[in-house]
Amino acid sequence: MRRQVQEDLHQINGKIRANEVRLVGDNVEPGVYPLSKALEMAREQELDLVVISDKAEPYITRILDYKKFLYEQKKKTKELKAKQVKVVVKEIRFGPQTDDHDYEFKKKHAEKFLEEGYKLKTYVFFKGRSIIFKDQGEILLLKLAQDLEHVGKVDQLPKLEGKRMIMMMSPKKTTK
Repeated sequence: MRRQVQEDLHQINGKIRANEVRLVGDNVEPGVYPLSKALEMAREQELDLVVISDKAEPYITRILDYKKFLYEQKKKTKELKAKQVKVVVKEIRFGPQTDDHDYEFKKKHAEKFLEEGYKLKTYVFFKGRSIIFKDQGEILLLKLAQDLEHVGKVDQLPKLEGKRMIMMMSPKKTTK
């Protein structure tokens, strides 16, 4: 079943629906050929005739080893995927009345996360009636942002969302 799906990606050999095709490639004379002549040339080289672009008129085709072509395409997409940057968000939670020692402890962790290149989501969680201390929560988050400004920058200022006041930070770009 999977092989069938891959072959549907490209028109190859007998599945090409055109009378004439434009042939391009390394081991052939480029030009417009009748489909039967192009297929015969591909058979002589023991390779496949593959439609590269069906948007053009006539279709642009190439004589190549289809399995090798698919393998190289798969390899290219895998390389591109490996080069993508994955963004990891680390979270740190505070209470509205976090004491100095806990604050310093969590600040060190936040600093380490930012230095390692992670994004940081810090939030103050309000339980029950502690929501009346939302100004203390905002002050706590702004103090943290100020203490960490040498390693990170604030993406989103403290904002109350339900029972949480959230602030987002990302690491500063360092030149190596």
